[in-house]
Parts: sequence; structure tokens; C-alpha cells
Amino acid sequence: MVIKGNLYRVLLILIFCLLFSLEAADLLLPNFFHSIKMTSYLTIAIYIVAIFTLFLLTKEFDYKADELHKSQQKMKNIFDTLDVAIWSHDLKTDTLLITPGIEKLYGFKLEAFYENTDLWKEVIYPEDLYVLEERAKKIAMGENVTSQYRIVRPDGEVRWIQDSGIPTFDSKGEFVDFSSVLFDITDRKESEGLYQSLVEMSPDIIAVVYDGKIEYINEAGCKLIGAENQEQLIGQSAKNFVAPQITDLIKNKVFSPNKAENERYNFEFQVRRINGESIDVEMAARSILYVGRFAIQVVGRDITQRKKSEQTIKFMAYFDSLTGLPNRNQFRNHLNEVLHQQKNNMHAVIFLDLDRFKIINDTKGHSVGDIILQRVADRLETAVQNDGLVSRQGGDEFIIVLEDVDKENASLVAKRILNEFSNPIEVNNEEFYVTPSIGISIYPTDGSDEETLIKNADTAMYQAKERGKNNYQFYSNNLYGISTWKMKLENWLRRAMEQNQMTLHYQPQIDLNSGKIVGVEALIRWYHPEYGYIAPSEFIPLAEETGLIVPLGKWILREACEQRKAWKDAGFSDFPIAVNVSVRQFQDEQIIPFISDLLEEVGLETNYLELEITESLMQNLENSTIILNQLKSLGVLLSVDDFGTGYSSLSYLKHLPIDKIKIDKSFVDDIIYHSNQGMMVKTIIDMGVNLKFTVIAEGIETEEQVKFLTENACQIGQGHYYSKPLSADKLEKFLNEDKDHTPS
Repeated sequence: MVIKGNLYRVLLILIFCLLFSLEAADLLLPNFFHSIKMTSYLTIAIYIVAIFTLFLLTKEFDYKADELHKSQQKMKNIFDTLDVAIWSHDLKTDTLLITPGIEKLYGFKLEAFYENTDLWKEVIYPEDLYVLEERAKKIAMGENVTSQYRIVRPDGEVRWIQDSGIPTFDSKGEFVDFSSVLFDITDRKESEGLYQSLVEMSPDIIAVVYDGKIEYINEAGCKLIGAENQEQLIGQSAKNFVAPQITDLIKNKVFSPNKAENERYNFEFQVRRINGESIDVEMAARSILYVGRFAIQVVGRDITQRKKSEQTIKFMAYFDSLTGLPNRNQFRNHLNEVLHQQKNNMHAVIFLDLDRFKIINDTKGHSVGDIILQRVADRLETAVQNDGLVSRQGGDEFIIVLEDVDKENASLVAKRILNEFSNPIEVNNEEFYVTPSIGISIYPTDGSDEETLIKNADTAMYQAKERGKNNYQFYSNNLYGISTWKMKLENWLRRAMEQNQMTLHYQPQIDLNSGKIVGVEALIRWYHPEYGYIAPSEFIPLAEETGLIVPLGKWILREACEQRKAWKDAGFSDFPIAVNVSVRQFQDEQIIPFISDLLEEVGLETNYLELEITESLMQNLENSTIILNQLKSLGVLLSVDDFGTGYSSLSYLKHLPIDKIKIDKSFVDDIIYHSNQGMMVKTIIDMGVNLKFTVIAEGIETEEQVKFLTENACQIGQGHYYSKPLSADKLEKFLNEDKDHTPS
């Protein structure tokens, strides 16, 4: 050291100075100093060296003591910073040393532990006292032991302590010393406990997979796979439950060298349960460190029901629920695809309508009519075979597309169809003769797009009806009498509106639990003075096509609102009146101000008016959303009519201001007459309830249907079981009669 080197130099200088002084004295007093000169020099020098050496040692000791003090202070600062205490007990001398850190851990003064050496035991949480016995056994065997237990501090707070004990034995095997290092691990234990609780209580599957084997899985995961406990699954290969290509895909993604840190990946796949059943799951996977090794953590859930719902929605969007045939949406998509991909080939579109079906449906009821439609669908598929696609457009209308056929081949298919209907259809031991009228258009002669081809096939079908029905006709611009019926109907419809031939009937909507009227639907009726009753299914589509639906719809809205105001003034103020609004009406820019002005003019509060829209409105979602939100801001109620028969999507519906959905009659009929025993109805009710819609079932005809609907939480129903559509006067009598609304 520098200081030590300087002290040595000073010592040498002093010695030289002393010797020099003695030489000088010898010159002055030679006789005196001569006798002692030799011995004195050496003695004095030794004394000086000894004194100075002692000085140096003292300085060195002071320096070391200062360094030791600084080190001790530094260690004390470290221990004070950490939640750590040291307990050291020399058993030979019975000397106990405890660091002050124990005060911070236990909340007691340091002196209390010296006064009562068992204090650390006495404050251990009662449920953790068993740790002491295990600890004592290991120490007696000379083993180091680490224990974790809870203590109760003076203020009642419970803390976790990790206690690492180190026993020391001498050469004779005697226990001579014991040291213990104590840490506060409360934060870590609480974090672990919270994480464990979240994992174990999670309704989602949480698992860790290492080297392809299940290292950990929570209770939800066990239930999902069908295991009784974790032991059944720990250590098993993940490929026992998931297809190898899926496990390999997850592994490659998670451990990809190009992935970002903590990046997670989402997957959907099927899992095989222990009982062999397959379920759909969605899972997120990422890499984690588990027991010092890189493993895969997965978090997922069972989406089997969601998948089924999506499939149901997809089915309802593209298939006819009654017959199982492709519906209007799928047919149009298919036809467009055919026209796009096979531009240079000839194709045929067949439009088919059943003769006399409406009479059967009206006299024998919809249940019989629906069975007939199902048998018709089967016969059409038998006749067409693999030559084309058969679809149901709605009601008793069917459309068929024949790919890559000429006029002659189209005629052969049409003849096979007519032949299929030469025999009666038997329902409930009763025979019904149903024949088709068929119209055919040919691509590209009769049109180059799906809309034109369908329209011209429809026109040819009306010509087949005019020529005696039960025949087929090809479309031609030169044929006499094309669309004569439709033109007559259009002219009659215009006069009917001018001559007030239209009336409204009202069908009550009943709370299925209480039997009380909770709504009324307005339904238009037309009785022609010469032709007689004309069904809405005949003139409403024509009104849509010609644009007459706009003035007709305004008349219906005004008539319905005025009637509802009259009932309100008569004391019936507990229910809204529902009016159907078509897609064509929604295209009228004046619909919002018209409804607003109408309600103000009539003096009817907005909540008494309910507008029923069709699912086809969803196809122009952007425009429809704007109009629906504007209507909702007025305060009117909104419902989706004939839910499930058109294009539906939960992702759209849940963002629209819809109040109610109406289950189509064809689904309600399935409760009794279909093999699925109402599963479609149940699915729609469940979806409606989950989306917080009021669910209405229409077309109820039997007590069995009512029972099924109430058992499955359907709130409202309407149909002939309660009442057929009534005139305004008769409905008012209905309101005044039996309040329980027993079946009519």
C-alpha cells in the first residue's frame, strides 16, 4: 500500500538522522561516547525500529477494523432491505445470535425472541404445525431442511415464511450448532395461489405439453376430455386426443424461429374424448418455461355447440328447412356460378308451381300441406336425378337448373317431372292429386343473367297454367297471352286499391304462459267481386315486382295505426300492432318521415307500432342498418318475420336494434311432423334468448306444439290454436270475451 511505503521511508530517515547525531556528539565528546558508541548505536536503532513497527501495526489494525465495520454495515443494510433473518444457535456455549431482520418478518421485537426462544414456533399458523415434526426428523438425521409455513403476526396478518435450516455435527456426531435463514415469501405464495385458483377454477381448458406429452391439465380440461381426474391424463401423449397433424402444426408454429416473443397462435380443431366422441375446440397456444424447460401452454374451450349453431344458421341461410332442398339464396348463387364458369354452354331454368295446392292447404291445414310439399320435393329429385339442382323458392314454387342441356333434353326432364305426378300423394290414408305447371327458359337465348332467366321461366309457367295446367311451356317472345294472368292480376290489384276492395284482419299474439293478448298482427285480405278470394301469396309478390307494394304498404300502415288508436281509445292499451314491411318499402326514401308523420297525425304513440321485416333485408345490411336505427330512434318496435327461412347471421342480428324474432310456421310444424322433433325450433329459441330477443312462434295449431314451446322458453305464440285472423269487430269481441284465451 502507498501509506505503508511512505512509513518505511520515514523510518529510514529517522534512523539515519539518529546515527548522524551520534557521530556529531562523538566528535564533541569523544571520551564519553567512545565507550558506549558501538553498543548504543545498535540498541537505539532496534528501539526505534520496534517503536515504529508497533506504530505501523496499530495503524494496520485500525484500517482492518474500519474495513470490517464497513463490510458489516453493508451486510446489515442488505439484510435490512430484504425480508430475511438469520438465526444461529451455538449449542456448545448455548449462544444465540438473531439478526434484527426477524422483527420485520414476525412483527415482534428482537428482544422477545431472546426472552422466549420458542416464540417462532408459537406463532405458526395452527394448520401448518405438522411442518415442525417433519422438520425435526430431517434435522435429527443431519439433513439440511427447507420448510414453508404460515405465521400470525401480532396485528393478525398472516404471512408465509420459508425457513432453511442447516444443522452442524462434530466429529463425534454430536449436534453442536444450528443455523436458519428465514425469508418472507408471502407475495410469491399469494401470486402462486391466485394463479392456481384462476387455472383450476377456469371454465376453459388449460394444459401444458412438453415433448408431446401432457405435463399438466386443469379440472376443466379433464372434464372436456372425459377423464375423472388429472392422473388419467398426466404423462399421456397429446396425440391420443388430437390428430398428429394438428399437434405437429401447433408445435411448429409455437417453436418457429421466426415467431415474436410471447406470440400466441389460435387454432380450431377436433378433440377425441376418452369415450371416443369428437368435440370441436378453439385453442390459443404459446411457448412457456415450465420447470426450467420450454413447453407449450394451451388455453381453450369447447365450441361444439357454437359450431352446431353456426351449421344451423348456415343451413337456414342456404337450405329450405321443410324439404331440405337448397333455398332461393343457394339456388341463385349456384346459377350465377354455372353462368360464369360455363358461358359457352346451354343451360335451362325450370320454374314449377303446384296446381290446386292452395285449395288443399286451405281446406286440410298447413300440416297436411307441408307433408305434401316434402313428398313433392322427393319426387322432383327423383325426376331430375343428377341432371340438375332442385330448389324450393317458397310456398309451392320450385326452381330447377339443368346444366349443359339443350331444349330437347330440358323437355325430357320436364316430361319425367309430369310423369312423377301422375300418381296421387297419400297423406294420413287420404289421396291428393297435385300436378305441376312448368315454365322453362334457355340460356343464352332467353336471358344471359339469373334474374332474367328466372323471370322468363316464371312467365312461361303462367302460360302453362293458362293452357290447362299440368304441362310445360318454353318461354317465347312470340307466344300469345304471355303473362295474361299476371297482367290481369296487376290491373285488378290497381283497381282494388282504388275501390277499397282490401281489408285488414287481425290475428292475436298470446303470452304462452298467461294466455293474455300481448300483440296483434295486421294481415291484408282481398276479396275480388268476380274472382273471389285472392290469397296474399298470389298478389303480394306481384305487388313487390310492380312497385305497387309501396302505396299498398302505406295504406296498410295507416289502416292498422287508425284501428290501433281506436282500440286504445276503447280501453285496450296493453299491446302493439304488428305490420309487415317489405324490402321494396325500405327502398322508399320517404318511409321514415311517412311513419313519423302518420303516427303524429293519427295520435298514436310510437311504442304501439311494431314493424315486421324479412331476413332478406339483411342482404343490404349497410342501408338496412341505417333505416332500422332511424326507426328505432322513433320508438317503434322491430321484429324479424319468418326467422330461419331466409338469410340470417347472428353476427349481423346482434348488432341490429331488433326487439323480436318470429319462428316461421314451417319450423313450428316440425315439432310434430318432422323427425328432428322440433330441434330447429329449440335452436332458434336458444339463439333468440341468448341475443335477448323476444321469441314469437307463429302457425301454432295443436296443444302439443304449445307444450313444446313453453317447455323451451318461447314467450309468445300465434296461430289457429288460439284464433284465426279476425275482422276488427270480431277481434274487439275477442278482447272483451274470455280473458284466458282458451283455444278457438
